Amino acid sequence: MESCAVVGPKPTRFKFGYKEENSLCRKIKKAMLRQFRRLYRKKGVQRFYIGGAIGVNLWAGELLLKLKEEPGYEDLELVVVLPFPNHDAKWDIRSRKRLEYLLRHSTEHLTVGTGDCRESYINQNRYLVDHAQYLVAVSEEHEEQETGSFQVTAYAQENGLEIIYINPDTAEVNDVLK
Repeated sequence: MESCAVVGPKPTRFKFGYKEENSLCRKIKKAMLRQFRRLYRKKGVQRFYIGGAIGVNLWAGELLLKLKEEPGYEDLELVVVLPFPNHDAKWDIRSRKRLEYLLRHSTEHLTVGTGDCRESYINQNRYLVDHAQYLVAVSEEHEEQETGSFQVTAYAQENGLEIIYINPDTAEVNDVLK
């Protein structure tokens, strides 16, 4: 079964912050959904892996669960990969409820680390890439090297994944799908 990982930044990276009703945020979500549909139809991608972070990860999970309700997408699978237990303990209640919803409705969810440390996040990112053939990255192709998105996309490139970039400032799609 073909699979895809989805990565992207936390809301603080975006010009609109946490304001999901912003037109740019809506454009990014539409671009993500278009790519999920495209991967499913053209590449046979049925399984999607997301991390459990506020922002792109939550959006992707919600979009994928909504897509799964549409005719023809019923066999779509969502896997949520968490970095460590209770990683959401300091989140606001609304964000925690959104993650709880994703966990309840996902095909599978797992935790790859044991504590709040850099290694848990690295393990999470590697797990996402190691289990996918495609990557949807809400990221600039030439992101700063310190960002988590850069680290994931660099690892994905090293491992030969086909990457679809969605620019976080414009929602423009730049992909290398064959």
